[in-house]
Amino acid sequence: MNRPASPDTWVTEQLRAEADRLVRMLADDLQEAIAGVDERMAMPPDPNAALAGLSEPLPEHGSGVWSALERLLELQEAAGTNSAGPRCYHFVVGGNTPAAHGADLVASAFDVLTYTWVVSPVGVRMELQALDWLKELLGLPASLAGVMVTGATMANFVGLAAARQWWGEQLGYDVSETGLAGLPQMPVLTSGYVHAATRKVLALQGVGRGHIQEFTADASGRLDLEAFARGLAALDGHPAVVVANAGEVNAGHFDPLEEMIDLAHEHNCWVHVDGAFGLFAAVSPRTAHLVRGVEKADSVTVDGHKWLNVPYDSGYAFVRDRDLLVRAFRYSADYLPAEDDPRPTMGAIGPESSRRARCFAVWATLKAYGREGHRRIVEHCLDIAQHFASEVDRAPMLERMADVPLNIVAFRFNPGGLDDAELDRLNRQLGEEVLEDGRFLIGTSKLGPRTIFRPAFANWRTRHEDVEELARVIAELGQALLEGSG
Repeated sequence: MNRPASPDTWVTEQLRAEADRLVRMLADDLQEAIAGVDERMAMPPDPNAALAGLSEPLPEHGSGVWSALERLLELQEAAGTNSAGPRCYHFVVGGNTPAAHGADLVASAFDVLTYTWVVSPVGVRMELQALDWLKELLGLPASLAGVMVTGATMANFVGLAAARQWWGEQLGYDVSETGLAGLPQMPVLTSGYVHAATRKVLALQGVGRGHIQEFTADASGRLDLEAFARGLAALDGHPAVVVANAGEVNAGHFDPLEEMIDLAHEHNCWVHVDGAFGLFAAVSPRTAHLVRGVEKADSVTVDGHKWLNVPYDSGYAFVRDRDLLVRAFRYSADYLPAEDDPRPTMGAIGPESSRRARCFAVWATLKAYGREGHRRIVEHCLDIAQHFASEVDRAPMLERMADVPLNIVAFRFNPGGLDDAELDRLNRQLGEEVLEDGRFLIGTSKLGPRTIFRPAFANWRTRHEDVEELARVIAELGQALLEGSG
């Protein structure tokens, strides 16, 4: 009988020894990095020089774990965005609470897979517990089914997949089985606040990103409720999907959720609410009125890596009918759990089968700080937004462009003497200067036709002095840009 080959001791011994030493090896360097998060620049001044080293060929013989990790930390410091820090306000980026950070390290250390109960009973049960807690925190009905995904785009995918499945069944078709061929186009009605991610999802689902009816009252995208009601009536009872928006990305404005949902339900419509960051308005009594009626929605999207302050990536979809999710996402194979297995399979009610334990960070931060702690984080960010708005209002060359209902402040640099077209060009140039400067990560966007800055405050680390400095930096760089072009 042939004897098996001797085990490769590099695999069986050296890697195990490295794994045993890893936490101790990283502890000091990570501690130093975390200690500097508050003061480090948001963007490195010249990342391209450091990134040149990432063009090397695959090494034949590795440099060793510590050499590789030291190099990784060097590259992060030289060319990585300090998105955990207090001065990153682009794309509504949150930070990490200490509990969430620690829990995410645990998830990676144990390589936890949360597809089904068999591979991780604690992972699946913790996901369900964390989703229940999120429903309590956000004022959603306990009866909603939930699933964790990568973020709002995939959470919108889940909610709109359920909507598409419902719509097809209203017409007598199982679209997950037979597809959309031969069916009329699914009507989708919304306001001008609709997020680009919704368009992306509708494209992926075969509905079409261009097939959205927007009912807008003005250039900002605000809903024209009367026109929306006429659009619903024109459906003549045929099923359709309505997307309502809780927190648009340029000024933090909200659709009138309760009015939209009530009207839509009168006309045989599924209502999906995109509440990626805006749904956290429910956490504070100061802003809860903005999401009044959201509990009536058929599906809801929310992000965790924004205002919950858990690590990327982390998003959640909630749907009123779990069976719709099963029908929309079902698939089977001999090695997978049976559909009638009473133990939960989270991968069977969402798009992903390979699922890391995002739930660890969510559960840990909710367990550690509770409803009260997360209310205080939300209200801290609300206070920061109001303080920055007051700084903008006091600054002679800054102009606020909208009210501040939540955590976004829309403003522009306006030294006077320029028309709107000239101001748009100037602010686009200034946006590039701010990014190159690196002290803050903040980008430009459009509010109606006008170019604006739109910092979004969602990180517990952000302080009053950070946003006071932001106002000074924008004015300083804007003035320098004017002088350089004069």
